Amino acid sequence: MTISDYASLLVDAGEYSGREDIAHNFPRFLGLAELKLNRGLRVADMEVTDEISLIDGEGALPADFLEAREVKNASGIPIRAISLQQLTNSYMDRVGTPAAAYAIVGNTIRVRPVSENDLTVTYYARIPALTPSNPTNWLLEKAADVYLFALVNEIAIWGKDVEGATAAQQLLMLAISGLKIEDERSRWGNAQMVVGGVTP
Repeated sequence: MTISDYASLLVDAGEYSGREDIAHNFPRFLGLAELKLNRGLRVADMEVTDEISLIDGEGALPADFLEAREVKNASGIPIRAISLQQLTNSYMDRVGTPAAAYAIVGNTIRVRPVSENDLTVTYYARIPALTPSNPTNWLLEKAADVYLFALVNEIAIWGKDVEGATAAQQLLMLAISGLKIEDERSRWGNAQMVVGGVTP
């Protein structure tokens, strides 16, 4: 049977873990698995580009924001991330366009010099949570084994099955490694090597 959605993932997670009594706890296991995956996984399928409106040089980050990949000012020029202290010390309250640098502060992005113009942000977004009403997402379609072993690991931890948890963790790491290799090949498989420095 192919793991194609929330329901089939629940069935397979129960079979692989040897626990047929986990349905009532499945949403909790799934939430914990997704929480851990969001902390460490960074692949192209997680990348999203969005516009962020600024007021007095600050804008709210998207609700699914995990990590910035690229930030561009209103002129389309990439701006750099610096520490909040450096941002404050270097730019103080100078106003100007385009914005030159940014810092992430809580759930907001702060740019300096202060600008009212929109930013274009490419970022890593949280994996869309699987639920009965949202039964599939890109990760389940692309790497169902990652989901499966992440869940089997959570079930084993809950069941205090150290051996099972260790085995599931090893299988999860192999599945994630395979996903990352596939991601790197799709991004860089045909890339040309560029040697920096002065050309003689």
